[in-house]
Amino acid sequence: MFAVNFNKKPMHIFYGNAALIDYLKSTKTSHSTIGFVPTMGALHQGHLSLMQQSLSENEITVVSIFVNPTQFNNPEDLAKYPRTLEDDIKKIESLNPKIIVYAPSIDDIYEGKPSSQFFDFDGLENQMEGKFRPGHFNGVGTIVKRLFEIVTPTNAYFGEKDFQQLQIVKKLVAKNNLKVAIQSCPVRRELNNLAMSSRNELLTSEEKHEASLIYKTLVGAKAKFAANSAATVTKWVQKSFEKNPHFTLDYFQIADEATLLPCLRKNKNKKYRAFIAVFVNKIRLIDTISLN
Repeated sequence: MFAVNFNKKPMHIFYGNAALIDYLKSTKTSHSTIGFVPTMGALHQGHLSLMQQSLSENEITVVSIFVNPTQFNNPEDLAKYPRTLEDDIKKIESLNPKIIVYAPSIDDIYEGKPSSQFFDFDGLENQMEGKFRPGHFNGVGTIVKRLFEIVTPTNAYFGEKDFQQLQIVKKLVAKNNLKVAIQSCPVRRELNNLAMSSRNELLTSEEKHEASLIYKTLVGAKAKFAANSAATVTKWVQKSFEKNPHFTLDYFQIADEATLLPCLRKNKNKKYRAFIAVFVNKIRLIDTISLN
């Protein structure tokens, strides 16, 4: 464990799971609740809002900072993912120095063998991100399950921007009988409505400004979906991005919120959501919006 002192208040930072487990055992009582916010660092206001919710609902809050190699199917994407641990710690300290930080190494998590388990998420893993990033959700399931085993949280907080991931984590908990409540939190956005993401830091100011088109397109898709089929809306979205040379549309899909299966024919008893992934140059951004 390494402890730093800001404003004479100790902040606990752990790099090994054994030390963290021992500390939590010595700190919590039979009535304590632990809130957990798993992150890959490069923290922004969206992450901090998850921490704020955890602080308001739990006696203890733990934040993990770990860039998980097993959920990257593209080595280049892993290599350029922003790593800003020192700045991340300062942001957490500014929010509340009582937050416990867990910043493990790859060896601490994977014990020298960084490989994924195989998971069956009842088909949720085969849609959208699963189609375009093979093996991604096996990596997500592996790291989330491992972190839950270490932290043993009462509540874990995930943002709805990664809605497919949120549904998969809920399925992971249900199928493995894990004793943790998954709390979903709304998408936080920049002033131009670009969904907050660690990858935004890789954009130039001009690219970030232009990326407002992503949310504008989602809002337009929602309006059109009220009177049009999913196929019609999808074609409109595709044409919208074809007109802009700065963007490459990876996918756009309207899907059932529960199953994530594509909407082929609207059913008034189902909830639908639009999902999008776009490359701005080589930076891949995702976003989502509820259509009901």
